[in-house]
Amino acid sequence: MTDMVKLSSSIALITGGASGIGLLVGKLLAKRGAKVVLWDINGSALEGAVAQARQEGLALTGMVCDVSNRHEVYRVAAEVETSVGPVDILVNNAGIVSGTTFLDTPDEKVLRTMEINTLANFWTFRAFLPGMLERDRGHVVTVSSAAGIIGVTGLADYSASKFAAFGLHEAIRMELRGRKSRVSTTVVCPFFIDTGMFEGVRTRFPLVLPILKGEYAAKRIVKAIARGSRRVVMPPFVYSVYLLRLLPVAVFDGVADFFGISAAMKDFRGRSKP
Repeated sequence: MTDMVKLSSSIALITGGASGIGLLVGKLLAKRGAKVVLWDINGSALEGAVAQARQEGLALTGMVCDVSNRHEVYRVAAEVETSVGPVDILVNNAGIVSGTTFLDTPDEKVLRTMEINTLANFWTFRAFLPGMLERDRGHVVTVSSAAGIIGVTGLADYSASKFAAFGLHEAIRMELRGRKSRVSTTVVCPFFIDTGMFEGVRTRFPLVLPILKGEYAAKRIVKAIARGSRRVVMPPFVYSVYLLRLLPVAVFDGVADFFGISAAMKDFRGRSKP
């Protein structure tokens, strides 16, 4: 059992917070009384998100930050500490997807995916974890993916980045455990979510592997933070991947084919650019 964070007196920072899951989680945390800081590279989208939240009676702070740039992360993190206060909850949510097969994905997109989906987590952990350890309280959340525990056709770079994010999170969790730290952790591994990032993906059996609603996923994440839950996997069927890995590879692949995982990205379009 991990120590639970008191949301009503916390400061939460969410990367990739101008839209999608990041914004939804930010609003829910704000409703619970947390001071929420949203980071995003898209300044105009960030302004729109903050304005929209204000219309809903929620006071969110938006700060432009390119999380792939470690120097910018450290600089803006220092601004947060000075202007808002020490961060109690860090949600590493920023992510991008190429959505093309491995050989069709340009080098530049592979690098960008790894910089945002994986390396950015290193920089935010380095920026905020020392303060949490010094205060001996806090909570860090890593939004990985179901594609971070099973490789998916058309998501080679994305899967690799999310496997890496999962591994980083796991190693940090073990280090915190070894230090007997009260800083708690949550790793999130969702199936596809309907926020637009994976527009066009399909699921063969929606009752077993549904395309998740963004609001539902955000509520699960906030509940996990409040309860100090270490892991959120959704839907529950995704847990079967761990058991299926005990089977021969041919059987594992056959099950993935049967449930349509291998063909899920066939009609992928992704989020439309404004």
